[in-house]
Amino acid sequence: MRPRDLLCPKPAGLYCPPGDFYIDPVRPVARALITHGHSDHARAGHDAVLATQQTLDIMGLRYGEDFAGSTQAAAFGETIQVNGVDVTFHPAGHVLGSAQICVEHDGTRIVASGDYKRRPDATSQPFEPIRCDVFITEATFGLPVFRHPPDTHEIGKLIRSTEQFPERAHLVGAYALGKAQRVIRLIRDAGYEKPVFIHGALAKLCDYYQSQGIDLGDLRPATVEGGAKGDFAGAIVVGPPSAFADRWARRFPDPISAFASGWMRIRQRAKQGGVELPLIISDHSDWDELLETIVETGAGEIWVTHGREEALVRWCELQSIAAKALHLVGYEDEGD
Repeated sequence: MRPRDLLCPKPAGLYCPPGDFYIDPVRPVARALITHGHSDHARAGHDAVLATQQTLDIMGLRYGEDFAGSTQAAAFGETIQVNGVDVTFHPAGHVLGSAQICVEHDGTRIVASGDYKRRPDATSQPFEPIRCDVFITEATFGLPVFRHPPDTHEIGKLIRSTEQFPERAHLVGAYALGKAQRVIRLIRDAGYEKPVFIHGALAKLCDYYQSQGIDLGDLRPATVEGGAKGDFAGAIVVGPPSAFADRWARRFPDPISAFASGWMRIRQRAKQGGVELPLIISDHSDWDELLETIVETGAGEIWVTHGREEALVRWCELQSIAAKALHLVGYEDEGD
């Protein structure tokens, strides 16, 4: 079977004609296979959804229990037949429950990676490279300028700043799903045992991570009602990036603005966002990790989805690997 007959781009997303299903569709469809819980990949309104149990749980927390007509949980490594097509979920390392989806039919194997990272992460299952004929890779940070430093180095900057400025609150912007929990776990691994204060938008997901055996330590609500600004002197406060643009952030004592994102590699972006303490911590692979993964899969053909597609396609061509950009639309960088 030709790869394009097994998976092909449609307006709704990646479509499998023989299996009659979509992977991460951007609009409601009859049958959707979902790689992970970020809102640009996991949308409500599908008739049937197949995903890992943790992704289904996360979708339920974000959209309500009736987010789909029916759901089916896939265990990692378990092969499920969907209308005669073999489908297997493998860890993607992006966020808790995130998966690459391997689609195999008539001797052709394609792996759709969704979003993935290669760095060790105590809040996510580790990435598992899968040998395949075609590998569909993201390219969020698909430029040579993006080489992420060690997470411990970046968290060390935050810890040192709290020691240097004990009178100031440190407000850390981190996306609600995955990044926030990872940052908190990294803070704990660095030896920080004080309470970490969280915005209300993070509470449900942090509780869920804790229920899955991921210890985030003493978390407390970042509310100042009934208290004084000084109560948060020297504290670490974690919240979604959007919260720091409103009045909520101005309640804290002389706050230092931090943001955990791979985009903090671009100094101008940090400056424009008013970020005083940029933390280069990404839930996506950097340039070197993207190349490493492509080689490990042994794929003879690479399809590049959202992100910096052209540079990655060009690198593949220089290595005599067939490659093309899929130009899928509707995917952002919620989990960067």
